[in-house]
Amino acid sequence: MTKLIKSTVLTGSLAICVSAILWGLDGIALTPHLYNLNIGFVVFIVHFIPFVIMNTFLFREYRLLSKLSLKDIILLSLVALTGGAVGTMAIVKALFLVEFQDLSVVVLLQKLQPVFAITLAYFFLGEKMRERFFLWAGIAIIASYFLTFGVNLPNLKTGSRTALAAGYSLLAAFAFGSATVLGKSVLSKFTFYSATFFRYGFTSFFMLVFIMITGNIKEVQFVTPHNWVIILIIAFTVGSGAIFLYYYGLRKVPAMLATICELCFPLSAIVFDYVFNDRLLSPIQWLSAAIMLYAIIRLTISPVAKVQKENKKKSFK
Repeated sequence: MTKLIKSTVLTGSLAICVSAILWGLDGIALTPHLYNLNIGFVVFIVHFIPFVIMNTFLFREYRLLSKLSLKDIILLSLVALTGGAVGTMAIVKALFLVEFQDLSVVVLLQKLQPVFAITLAYFFLGEKMRERFFLWAGIAIIASYFLTFGVNLPNLKTGSRTALAAGYSLLAAFAFGSATVLGKSVLSKFTFYSATFFRYGFTSFFMLVFIMITGNIKEVQFVTPHNWVIILIIAFTVGSGAIFLYYYGLRKVPAMLATICELCFPLSAIVFDYVFNDRLLSPIQWLSAAIMLYAIIRLTISPVAKVQKENKKKSFK
């Protein structure tokens, strides 16, 4: 039984880390190519296309609609609004405001996501906050800071848009942190593929209403062939593919652990920044990356050690 639990936690953590790495690839190599388009339209189209494709093999999920309670609808709507609509629009807006040249403020404030998720998981999911968890979580968050900035202070000299970008980044951190906790509640009743299907469906609906109200549905006429290639790549890989992996992993680990595993995002973002933009990491950044990964591993095996200890106690009774 202990080996099964250990395998489950490790598999879930790995799935979440891989999804976070894919999101890092998106932020560095893909989304910047959509800078010429309206943000609301971008968020709509990268959700709508995968949802249409999902309908070809997940159409049976519609039978669940008649079984949804009011609570289920509210939860699914909140997940779509926080993680799908608000969070995605906020982080893309923040990146666009600094024109992808200086990501310091954006990335730093994204590190507040675990704080929001852990706090919400404690109050809404009843997940316990233990001293050892805070120790390794704190180390992971601190290491991610040095991974991003090295020994330098964040550069706030990005012009008058910096404060606005910071506000959007903070909103994104809260939204994604909330989506992690809400998603955990959704997964207590739905399979990971059902949760993904409804998240994309609900998000597509909300964003369609939004771009119709704002008049940005006409943005489709400005999409270039290059834009369409990038949109399709996002739709099939770092979009729906990453979310499938994320929800698969989230079913297997606590929300608190999941949000720490998501710190693989800054690691992958910096690695991809070197690969695609030839920006070399400093020794302190590589050391920080190693420390962050070690902290994530410690967080991963912590719940396993707890279960092993409890099982050992039971065997002596």
